[in-house]
Amino acid sequence: MLKGKYTGLRAIEKEDLILLRDWRNIPHFRKNFREHKELNLFNQEAWFNRTCSSPNDFMFVIVDLETNKPLGACGLLYTNWIIRSADFSFYIGHDELYMDDKYASDAASVLIDYGFKDLNLNKIWMELYEYDEKKLNFFKNKFHFHVDGMLRQNAFSEGRYWDSYVISLLASEYLKK
Repeated sequence: MLKGKYTGLRAIEKEDLILLRDWRNIPHFRKNFREHKELNLFNQEAWFNRTCSSPNDFMFVIVDLETNKPLGACGLLYTNWIIRSADFSFYIGHDELYMDDKYASDAASVLIDYGFKDLNLNKIWMELYEYDEKKLNFFKNKFHFHVDGMLRQNAFSEGRYWDSYVISLLASEYLKK
């Protein structure tokens, strides 16, 4: 288990899938994910099998170190070993927090450290929809992710099209702190 001050990141187990599915199906969470449809257990198991068998995906359950209770999920996905980059996936599902200062900050820091210090990644990036302001501002302000670009009208929600932003953090930026 990877450990921070308040949170640990442990491998996802099959027993976690129902909880992960339930969190992913929270409507105001789901609209922020690339997979917008309501997921069933079959979908969640297929994702689990793909992710666990891929050498390019590292997914974790975020747990409270004090209680060992699952809080959310995070990971580094689609790792490109040539340019040493990975897509950052992250949410706190417990109590429908999505993002918070205590657990989200700690768990994100643990995952970013793992990516840069253990996997020797050069860049960690993510795509966020413009209406996901909470997560966009969190990563820009807390971890100094930079906006790499905007994909115009790249999402559809609430009857309209929205832009998405690709944001990233380089190892050289993160490790100099």
